[in-house]
Amino acid sequence: MLQNFLSLLNQGLGLEIGPDTAAQIAGSASGAGDAAAAGTEAAANAANTAANAAAAGDMSGSILMFVVWGVVIVGMYFLLMRPQRKREKQMKEMQAAIKAGDEVITAGGFFGRVADVGEDCFIVEFGTNRGIRIPVQKSDVLGIRSPKTTPAPALKTE
Repeated sequence: MLQNFLSLLNQGLGLEIGPDTAAQIAGSASGAGDAAAAGTEAAANAANTAANAAAAGDMSGSILMFVVWGVVIVGMYFLLMRPQRKREKQMKEMQAAIKAGDEVITAGGFFGRVADVGEDCFIVEFGTNRGIRIPVQKSDVLGIRSPKTTPAPALKTE
């Protein structure tokens, strides 16, 4: 019966009790009367010791898990969030530097010339004759850039 208890203890807690320990417990339990009580007490002490060792293993495993999650979160910050904030900062600096007369490109892909700068928007002139003036939010201006156009090839007439 004691052997069955020890094998269940090994399977349940995932700990291995060596043959010396098992023989010691079985030897102390083989006596009559008080010896049987001492064997049961020794088995209980072995079970308590095994449970304490398992709890200590769980504690170190959970601390390791928190450390790993901390490293993952810090890594995600440096790989994703920090570069995005850097790009946002550069974009705000560029938008703050735009002045009247600059050629810009909007989020819609339209090229225009800034006619006036407001608090939260630009007045941008579009079209070839610059007669179309449209207010555009500052966040919709992607950059200072003029369109690259090439002259149309001349038609050959014969």
